[in-house]
Amino acid sequence: MAAPIQTVGQLRDALRSDPDTALSTLSFEPLPDTLIYRIVVSSLGIVVVLAAAGAIYLGAQGKDAPTSLVALGSAAIGALAGLLAPSPAKQG
Repeated sequence: MAAPIQTVGQLRDALRSDPDTALSTLSFEPLPDTLIYRIVVSSLGIVVVLAAAGAIYLGAQGKDAPTSLVALGSAAIGALAGLLAPSPAKQG
């Protein structure tokens, strides 16, 4: 196995010379696959879908969506992004 790639420049050069070897040296940490993680992500996803559906339904009825509904959906989307995005500390 080749030495680990340390910088973006090294990665670019390695990909130009031998893409297969360069990609095999990169390490990707998978997302945690625990029951609590699945429950939290599923719950937040359900909240996002329900908030969007509620806003669409109220809009179809000619009513404005309450700000609390919009805030709930926005907070759930932000939480999902925070959970699913890679940690900057782990990126090197």
